[in-house]
Amino acid sequence: MGGGLPKQFTLLAGKPILLHTLEAFHNAAVVDDIILVLPQDHIPTWQQIVENGAVDIPHKICAGGSERTFSVMKGLDLLPDEGVVGIHDGVRPLLSKEMISHCFSEAAKNDSAIPVSPIKASLRRKTEHGSEAVDRNDYFEVQTPQCFSLSKLKSAYAQIENKIVTDDAAVFELAGNKVHLVDGEESNIKITTSTDLKIAEALLASE
Repeated sequence: MGGGLPKQFTLLAGKPILLHTLEAFHNAAVVDDIILVLPQDHIPTWQQIVENGAVDIPHKICAGGSERTFSVMKGLDLLPDEGVVGIHDGVRPLLSKEMISHCFSEAAKNDSAIPVSPIKASLRRKTEHGSEAVDRNDYFEVQTPQCFSLSKLKSAYAQIENKIVTDDAAVFELAGNKVHLVDGEESNIKITTSTDLKIAEALLASE
């Protein structure tokens, strides 16, 4: 978003975006442990925020890998082999505790729960000769938290070896598992630009 501060530490309504995200999971009754996976060079910044008294939510910190795939694997290594895990983007701070609980409960019943939302814009697909219109009703926008059976997700990640896959549901599916979709939330936006930050501020102000 410009500037030298990593986006997850950018202030939203006076608090780092990442703190809003931690609070959402801390307030969800279904979550027992929170593991925060950060790039190694971002950990001192977060520790300073914690030491300054801004964070009192119990959590563990884990240094991530060179790619998202490897970061997820490092986080999974700190978890037991049974239960349900939710993997979430740190810069999606506006999800409700009800959505978190729903995703976890659906994953407990179906081994996975992937929140999605309808595509509102018209879509076109690249072709050899240019592009062509596609039916947006055939597609969804994928959100997080993506929730899974821990045993099945760990097994799935073990099977991809050193491949780089940017979506946990794709890893789960590659291992032969079925992906179960659930309704996401329109407010569950990913903050990646300054415009996204303004939208998030407006959403928080309207609560």
